[in-house]
Amino acid sequence: MKVRLALWAIVGTLAAGTPLVAHHSFAAEFDAKQAIRITGALTEIEWTNPHSYFHLSVKNDNATVEEWICEGGSPGALSRRGFKRGNIKIGDTLIVDGYRAKDGSRLMDARRVTLPDGRIVSGGSADDGGPQ
Repeated sequence: MKVRLALWAIVGTLAAGTPLVAHHSFAAEFDAKQAIRITGALTEIEWTNPHSYFHLSVKNDNATVEEWICEGGSPGALSRRGFKRGNIKIGDTLIVDGYRAKDGSRLMDARRVTLPDGRIVSGGSADDGGPQ
């Protein structure tokens, strides 16, 4: 009986901790003092919860291509702001304004995305505490 209770306690603890790993606040990962703009070709799209991700091939100042990952809001939140799945496709050029990851990696919080048709949409999470 004690073993069974201990096992359930471990399972409950692990299950409760899982969302904390998957979802985070802006300040936990991104630096509000490192605003950046990138322009690149879309190579991959992940319409997932709680954040969507889109990958861009970006040419840096040395003409070397770097892969950047742009984190956006959930698919539902993006859709409510006018950013729908059909707006972008692999190969499209996007301009993304946002904030760089604190660890210096090529990950950014995508706040504003200029779509291929010229429309500008909000890409970030509205409730994550980051700059507006």
